[in-house]
Amino acid sequence: MITIDGEVVKEPKAILRDGMELVYHRLPWREPDAPYLLQVLYEDDDMIALNKPPGLQVLPGGLFQQRTVLMQLQWRASKGSSSLAIQGSHPVPVHRLGRGTSGILLCAKTKVAKTSLAAYFADGTSLIGDSSNANMEKSKTRKISKVYRALVNGILNQDKIIIKQPIGTMRYPGVAKGLYVASPSGKPALSKVEVLERDSQLNQTLVQVEIESGRPHQIRIHLSFIGHPLLGDPLYDVGGQPRCFDSEHEDESFAEDGGYERPAKPVPGDCGYYLHAHQLVLSHPHPSKNEQVIKITAPLPSILRTQAETEELM
Repeated sequence: MITIDGEVVKEPKAILRDGMELVYHRLPWREPDAPYLLQVLYEDDDMIALNKPPGLQVLPGGLFQQRTVLMQLQWRASKGSSSLAIQGSHPVPVHRLGRGTSGILLCAKTKVAKTSLAAYFADGTSLIGDSSNANMEKSKTRKISKVYRALVNGILNQDKIIIKQPIGTMRYPGVAKGLYVASPSGKPALSKVEVLERDSQLNQTLVQVEIESGRPHQIRIHLSFIGHPLLGDPLYDVGGQPRCFDSEHEDESFAEDGGYERPAKPVPGDCGYYLHAHQLVLSHPHPSKNEQVIKITAPLPSILRTQAETEELM
């Protein structure tokens, strides 16, 4: 139900004028359970790096409106539980991790830091696809580097692989703006994959992935594109395409009055795969501290450790 100045709107072509108050009244729904503990890996007056658990969404959307990283940051700031409460602080994530992805999530606490960090991520992505000498040199001095751990199906024969498959979108039920998939007409993307350990008995490979661009679901798409989807990924299959898709049938129905129904087919927010943002190296976002290089590491889940790393912890 929608009201304007307290009156229920019955005419779909009603005109809004300056000073009017429009209110959207939706039916309440119970959000699914989600983790709520956030480990702080690094914090100063300009930014904070969190260790996001799998299952926690970064920004509000779909089924999750309150149980998100953004809402937790705002709650922390309002309670003054950290230096987030300093005057002028605006704690917001500057990039996204998939709901099922764990590890380092970088957040800005000031407008200056937000602008700088957003530029770091954007600059890395903009250089992909341009092979000019100037951009090749610029790529060597990137101000941010991201390294992930992942567990994939099958045995990768090559020790190192560079994947340059473009990523675009396709129509897909339950994803209003389209599903990101491997697409020859998509935008350039680059992932550097290195094998850490092979398990022939379980037919799976532990890999490290450095991404030089930041396309949505890039690692999931790229690894599935080369024939090795993430172990447990409910959405992406070999070729970087969705596992379940009937192009002749797209269910675009939604619950009435703003509720959200669980899509019948797998969607990007579904969990079950093993992907962890493990290391982040960046130049400090404050102009006066730009020469300072910060390295942040998120502890590895046990399933994403090599045998040697496991033995070191014993």
